[in-house]
Amino acid sequence: MSIASTSVIQIIPRTRRGVELMLLIVAIGVSVGAYVNIGITVQDKVPASTGYYAAGIGLLALIAHLALRYRAPYADPVLLPCAVLLNGLGVAMIHRIDLGLAATRVAKGLNPKAAAAPQQITWTAVGVVLFLLVILLIRDHRRLQALTYTAGLAGLVLLVLPLVPGLGVEVNGARIWIHLAGMSFQPGEFAKVCLVVFFAGYLVVKRDVLTLAGHRFLGLDLPRARDLGPIGVAWAVSLGVLVFEKDLGSSLLFFGLFLFLLYVATERAGWLIIGFLLFAGGAFFASQTFSHVQARVDGWLNPFAEDRGQVATGLMGQAWGGILGRGLGQGRPDLTLYGQSDFIISSFGEELGLTGIIAIILIYTLIIERGLRTALGCRDIFGKLIATGLAMSFALQVFVIVGGVTGLIPLTGLATPFMALGGTSLVANWAIIALLLRISDQARRPQTPAAPVSDETIAMAVQKQ
Repeated sequence: MSIASTSVIQIIPRTRRGVELMLLIVAIGVSVGAYVNIGITVQDKVPASTGYYAAGIGLLALIAHLALRYRAPYADPVLLPCAVLLNGLGVAMIHRIDLGLAATRVAKGLNPKAAAAPQQITWTAVGVVLFLLVILLIRDHRRLQALTYTAGLAGLVLLVLPLVPGLGVEVNGARIWIHLAGMSFQPGEFAKVCLVVFFAGYLVVKRDVLTLAGHRFLGLDLPRARDLGPIGVAWAVSLGVLVFEKDLGSSLLFFGLFLFLLYVATERAGWLIIGFLLFAGGAFFASQTFSHVQARVDGWLNPFAEDRGQVATGLMGQAWGGILGRGLGQGRPDLTLYGQSDFIISSFGEELGLTGIIAIILIYTLIIERGLRTALGCRDIFGKLIATGLAMSFALQVFVIVGGVTGLIPLTGLATPFMALGGTSLVANWAIIALLLRISDQARRPQTPAAPVSDETIAMAVQKQ
């Protein structure tokens, strides 16, 4: 009698959901601690709304965590806590500026305006709902590849919606908003998600053509002239966004995303060089031709001119904060125009100092790193490109925002992910985190092993030969 033996051993990776839960507790604790600290410093008491704030942030984080346990148990355990921490700190800073603005209006004998922090918590709830829908409805990210051209069309429509007469409105010099049913939306935030799906699906199909060698120049393999069509179209569309919507940030984000994905798909540095030259040429032309672009460049070169108060105030606030900051509740971020939205990084720099800004950037860096790690672990090219595109959307957006408020580059109109006041950006970023978690679950999930073959079966097959 022979005994059949097998040699197949499957190692099942840990889900790490317990680690995620512990990190969520830390993130919620830091956020609530910042909220309480602000109340004690500014009002000499614990804010009466602390319980509602803690319950709201904690409940939303717990619901998202349970959804991952149920439908994406192998998802990355770090992404969700990072998003919750940034979101919670953003609400705390918005609340701090609410208190400062209210005190200023009371001192002038005016009635305080409605607080913005409760509105931001409401938008956080909407974002978590969209997060849940993505996790529950998208079981396999590879199915999105069938929607490649549909996503591309949707992205273009969302980009041009602000140009529709009667629908789009111009705010602070940029025409990137639409008014619908008494509410304002920034469709470009969702357009970037659709365009990442389109870019990934397109490059999966066309990567072999785009990889073909062309001319070699200075040690670089440059693409053939007839293969330059995709990057030319992307350049033209990004320049159109810059010209017609007066939005330098979205133009850079849109073109940069396509360029990075093109490089990842083809592994050819020539695309990066051509793309950089095209964008630099287009930006220089726009800065010399269009008044709104000239104004942004002038504000960058001469931030302390009399008509550049917004940028100058933000820079002076950061300088006043120094290395360690004035302390939560002890600065005056309410004096900076748009301190709750465009300049919220400056607000943190004033109260938490350079150290606080570095810590926030490190949290964003962690999100980007986990997104790129997800791309490396993904088993299909489409998933690799989507994860790379979504991670790089955070990288480009944070670079453009932090560079703008610190004077490194001209100021743009992009929102700080998860932190800035505004519903559209917050909801879209929660959807991006959900997609990254869905792809990471697929990447870390153990593959179903093939049926083990016994030694007896192998011996019988050898005898038949």
